[in-house]
Amino acid sequence: MRKHSTNLRVRLPALVLAFEVLVVALYAAFVTYDDHSDARLQSNQTVALDNAMYRDYPYFTDIQVMIFLGFGCLLAFFRLYGFGGMVFNFLTATFAIQWAILVQGYFQFSHDGKIHLGVVNLINAQFACAVVLISFGAVLGKTSPVQLLVMALLEVPIFAVTEWAVLKYIKINDAGGSILIHLFACYFGLGVTFVLYRPQLNEGHSKENTSYQSDILAVMGTLFLWVFWPSFNSALTSRGDDQHRAILHTFIGLSASTLTAFALSAMLNKNGKLTMADVQNVTLAGGVTVGASVDMMISPAAAYALGMLGCTACMLGYKYLSPFLARHLRIQDQCGIHNLHGLTGLISCAAGIRAILTATEEVYGPSMYETFPHRAPMAGDPKLLELQALIPGLKPGLGRTAQEQALYQVAAVFSTIGVSAIGGIFTGFVLKIPYLASPSDDFCFDDELFFDVPRDPIRLNNAIPTEDSVV
Repeated sequence: MRKHSTNLRVRLPALVLAFEVLVVALYAAFVTYDDHSDARLQSNQTVALDNAMYRDYPYFTDIQVMIFLGFGCLLAFFRLYGFGGMVFNFLTATFAIQWAILVQGYFQFSHDGKIHLGVVNLINAQFACAVVLISFGAVLGKTSPVQLLVMALLEVPIFAVTEWAVLKYIKINDAGGSILIHLFACYFGLGVTFVLYRPQLNEGHSKENTSYQSDILAVMGTLFLWVFWPSFNSALTSRGDDQHRAILHTFIGLSASTLTAFALSAMLNKNGKLTMADVQNVTLAGGVTVGASVDMMISPAAAYALGMLGCTACMLGYKYLSPFLARHLRIQDQCGIHNLHGLTGLISCAAGIRAILTATEEVYGPSMYETFPHRAPMAGDPKLLELQALIPGLKPGLGRTAQEQALYQVAAVFSTIGVSAIGGIFTGFVLKIPYLASPSDDFCFDDELFFDVPRDPIRLNNAIPTEDSVV
């Protein structure tokens, strides 16, 4: 049987150069500086320390570490696919951020028809990039760099449209991105891997394993993600007490999920030992589980309980649900994104809905309408004037009740899952185009197909024949 070529000599340069020409043209036509980076808008009255860069840049750098070091190291857990995990993460992330700046900017055009670029645009693009990298985890080791770039090219616009529609029309509370980041990324990735199903991989693969060094590298990625996750969850929350709570809740949730992960790992291992895969992944569950309610007055105890609950669901998902999905539903979730982002994301959404239903002025005071802006009285309501006297700058809301806002949250969950899954399935069919250099089953989880690799002892013991243009 003939196998399609996996040679990147024409495919990868052609795609990258075409994209770069497109980006240069679009940046030249539509991208300019925002008010905080445009020299023409500064004067001797401008206070340099009021520049938004001082407020936003620390969050930007923290999320940079998560994307390029955290995800990169975490995805390098296969012993023969370390280059692929880290380098394809680097390539895909850079590509996705550049593309997201333009696609998300389309929905933020100002009156002059321009995208006004500032650090906050970069943070939003990083969130879109995180969506792509989470989805990447479902197909890790089974796709070419060309396929990954095409996946990013398609996923970013689908995500941006979903994000715009949900925030503009459904109008939800989702400070930590449980709905728009974690659920979207998870079900998009599952849709892709469903279409790219490889029956032979259900029986295992000789190179689908780790080593002492690769597991240490992956744990380093986990630590980067763990340390900087509070910045991820709080970067775009309202400044002040909301952002303060987001940082506290994220740290508490992560701490709880970490301790619980160690306990469950030893308990569920028949030899009573710790499993590195649990340390690498399940310890992070609390960061996702507190996401939807991270800026709300849920109490520190509730954040701790959510961390424990999310960790338990994630652990059981890895042990029992992932094998079931692979054997019976054609979903080969390579990194278990359904456990770390799907199950925990659903728990987070349920917790967020409960927090919305129990939010009252007795608990929040007048600031409730800053945390839940869509519940603020509408323009013309006498109560709005009373609240604006207490909170200068409070904008009119939609006058929603707690029950109404909860129903909109439910609608956002189901619509996001539906759109992302359909988008993932569509993208999966595109990725099956032969020209995109998909590796055969024999060449999965091995760097040698796409990299010049050193001939060290590990390589010599696991050598595979070189695949040129056509086998």
